[in-house]
Amino acid sequence: MKKRKFFAIIEKDSETNLYVGYIPQIPGVHTQGKTLDELHNNLKEVLELCLVEIDQEEYEFVGIQEISI
Repeated sequence: MKKRKFFAIIEKDSETNLYVGYIPQIPGVHTQGKTLDELHNNLKEVLELCLVEIDQEEYEFVGIQEISI
């Protein structure tokens, strides 16, 4: 099976002090972790579960843009 790369958006919740991450190109792939390593492992696990349910070629990552207001 061909390996695919996915890009995660990662933030830190100041109230819970947890790292929160999601993969915008695949709906439903979001999770949290106490450390970046834990978050990474959790994201991989959720991603693998979600990819079983959808057509893996359906979504294509285009990019990230910065928007200033």
